[in-house]
Amino acid sequence: MELTPAAVTDEHRWIRERADTIVPLINETRRRLGELFDTRVGEVDEATYLAAVDEVFAEGDVGVNVAAYVRILRELDVEDDYPGFVVDEVLGRKLAATIAGGDPLGLLAEATFHFADVAVHNDGPAGLDDLDAALAAGFQTILPGWSWRERDSPFDSTL
Repeated sequence: MELTPAAVTDEHRWIRERADTIVPLINETRRRLGELFDTRVGEVDEATYLAAVDEVFAEGDVGVNVAAYVRILRELDVEDDYPGFVVDEVLGRKLAATIAGGDPLGLLAEATFHFADVAVHNDGPAGLDDLDAALAAGFQTILPGWSWRERDSPFDSTL
């Protein structure tokens, strides 16, 4: 696999074109998490998702890594799926964390990936389920809508 600037642009475009799948998955994941944590979580619309995708790819180093994970997961398939379970899970977690921008949100995105992944079932290569779950987990983590993210941290410290 070779990642050129054109290849990164192709993956950027592919992720944008997947909005009709990813945005509902983001909102379903947020709804389920909101129920579990007894909170309301704002829904994400397509324009907000697309802007976040563009922002991730505007950071060249992040964009090339996201493109690499996406390209691998789009093609990854293992006969009978289970023997490849570990590799697609690892790649999905890492993709979600990369989109979220590192810790602490990266760790949250990784955990959310597993939560989203149980609800995603696609026809096609085994990696596609994990790819959709990772995109939803990574982007839902960085997008507005969580009240705890929209207030000042009680741990902000200045001297």
